[in-house]
Amino acid sequence: MSLVHWILILNLWILKATSLQAGSRVVLREIGHNIVGGSDPKDYAVELNATNFDAVLKDTPATYAIVEFFAHWCPACRNYKHHYENVAKLFNGPNAVHPGIVLMTRVDCALKINSKLCDKFSVSHYPMLFWGPPTKFPAGWSSNQAKSKLHVIDDGRTAERLLNWINKQIGSSYGLEDEKFENEHLSSNISDPGQIARAVYDVEEATATAFDIILEHKMIKSETRAPLIKFLQLLVAHHPSRRCRKGSAEVLVNFDDLCPLDMWSSDKHDVDTSNMIGVLRNFHICGKDVPRGYWMFCRGSKNDTRGFSCGLWVLMHSLSVRIEDGESQTAFTSICDFIHNFFICQECRQHFYEMCSSVKSPFTKARDFALWLWSAHNEVNERLMKEEASLKTGDPKFPKIIWPPKQLCPSCHHSQGPKDKGGSQINWKRDEVFKFLISYYGNTLVSLYKEKGLLGGDGTTDILEDSSTNAVVVPVGAALAIALASCAFGALACYWRSQQKNRKPRRSWS
Repeated sequence: MSLVHWILILNLWILKATSLQAGSRVVLREIGHNIVGGSDPKDYAVELNATNFDAVLKDTPATYAIVEFFAHWCPACRNYKHHYENVAKLFNGPNAVHPGIVLMTRVDCALKINSKLCDKFSVSHYPMLFWGPPTKFPAGWSSNQAKSKLHVIDDGRTAERLLNWINKQIGSSYGLEDEKFENEHLSSNISDPGQIARAVYDVEEATATAFDIILEHKMIKSETRAPLIKFLQLLVAHHPSRRCRKGSAEVLVNFDDLCPLDMWSSDKHDVDTSNMIGVLRNFHICGKDVPRGYWMFCRGSKNDTRGFSCGLWVLMHSLSVRIEDGESQTAFTSICDFIHNFFICQECRQHFYEMCSSVKSPFTKARDFALWLWSAHNEVNERLMKEEASLKTGDPKFPKIIWPPKQLCPSCHHSQGPKDKGGSQINWKRDEVFKFLISYYGNTLVSLYKEKGLLGGDGTTDILEDSSTNAVVVPVGAALAIALASCAFGALACYWRSQQKNRKPRRSWS
């Protein structure tokens, strides 16, 4: 081999070594992970640093958190990582067996950015693990804090011992071999009204997922632009999660610049559309930590049941109980148009469109719209009950039912009577149903936010208040844009009604 060839090989080797040294430490960690013995290089534990530590721990839906303080140069930490990750995969990520219970995180104290953060926890050795309620971590820890709710995990040197430690703390019996959806702890107790409290995170998940679907399938077009704006306006004003209200407002304020009316008349509209989608992906409509990839209230006992469709229904019900009388028709048209244009299941979209089209008079009361949506949901459930029974495709632990069941709302039910539009062979007390909907999808839905101190004492908050800072962070221009957009509500509603009168159902839906 010639000298030139040897020089080229040497240069390539030096270049590769330099790039590894200067590149991301994630590469080195994955290599180390494979050497340690894990066949799956995926990291399940969430890497935190000084910039996102407080926000992630404050916003997580998990009841408990573990933070591992380590140093990437520490051999013991590298050897321990696969033990930690074997436990983390049970609780973190889209394939978690027991999601929403324990958030498992890591902080690299060898990075300068984290020096003060590690000092805040008096880190004395590596790895050092802390356990406690997530909201207690931002305050830090020191060994002389007798009443601290954070605890050092002193017996977690292997995956088995760490999981045993967790089981003792929460009275569980989780195992390292647990498989997804074979979870005896999955609650199907429909008589427990407190279950809905956890759904606020599923509503965030559904909102973010819907937005991702719209972008992924390039569904923003000249004819769908107005319906998306109307729905964003509804989210800005009434979404139960302030993170989603803020994110929707940011999208709405920038929408005209990103998606001008004349975009599709241009010869380069394909390029413009791609650029618009690229920018919109960076907005994170419900915060950059959402979606998480798993469901809590809407989790099924099988991988292909519940999930997104459940989360979307909860979102629509939560919107219906938060509007005022004067917004009822606008909310109705916004939701109908959104499902009509952006829900990707064709048969579901067709059925919902037919239910919307069957409404002959405009809604003037919020109560009437909330009850119509409730009735429509029961109509869907009644149809799916028959289909799932014949095809055996339903969730055995969460079969479709007429809602709400008597054990959840006894006052909603008269004795058995003539068939009512809201459900099969049930004579409903509709005033009681409306009260139940307000309580269930309104106050109870956001109760976890109240417990975390993210809402005011009266359960209200500024519609653009940021959950991480309790400060109004949307610029003044946003308020003006939203106000101007709101003025268009009435005009758009009238336009929609006039179009409905002249619109014939699409042939593919018949």
